[in-house]
Amino acid sequence: MTAKKSTSEKMAVAARRLLDREGVEAVTMRRVAGEVGVTAMSVYRHYPNRAGLLNALADEGFADLAGRLHGAKLSGGTEKRLEKLMNIFLDHALENPRLFELMFLEPREGARQFPQDFRAGRSPTANPTAEVLKEGMAAGVLREDDVWEIVFEMGALLQGLIMLYLGGRMAMSQAEFRDFCRRSFERYMHGIRK
Repeated sequence: MTAKKSTSEKMAVAARRLLDREGVEAVTMRRVAGEVGVTAMSVYRHYPNRAGLLNALADEGFADLAGRLHGAKLSGGTEKRLEKLMNIFLDHALENPRLFELMFLEPREGARQFPQDFRAGRSPTANPTAEVLKEGMAAGVLREDDVWEIVFEMGALLQGLIMLYLGGRMAMSQAEFRDFCRRSFERYMHGIRK
């Protein structure tokens, strides 16, 4: 028997459905209430405001992505492991384009900031990449450099490409886009190899 969803869970599902269907602008307290069949004021019992609701959606997205990254079976050399992490990130973004926009493009209160939050290890989605880079540097495969700057640069490269692709600025199939990302990754790796 399936457990009945709480009102808060129903609101989260409705908000995510609106986000996926229509984008972040569609996620309002009134629209979520209408989807669930409650008054707009009752949404405020579960979320302090619209920003709180959007933060909850983004946090859920980050938790899902972090779970995928940390659960990945990484094998092979440094570049193979980094490429695997890149593909997990790509999968998540392409499967959830509107959520990706909310997570990485929308200004949000409490969003992690570079460099302090990253250097303190507070980015569960960046930490796996940092660990692989540190191992690569320790093994002499990669040049010694600032790990967190490299993590951020690699993320910016990939996120920028994803943004352009989702925005219709890259006239290519998803398979072609993935190949383009892989080639961009290889060019970046060429610059940090020892």
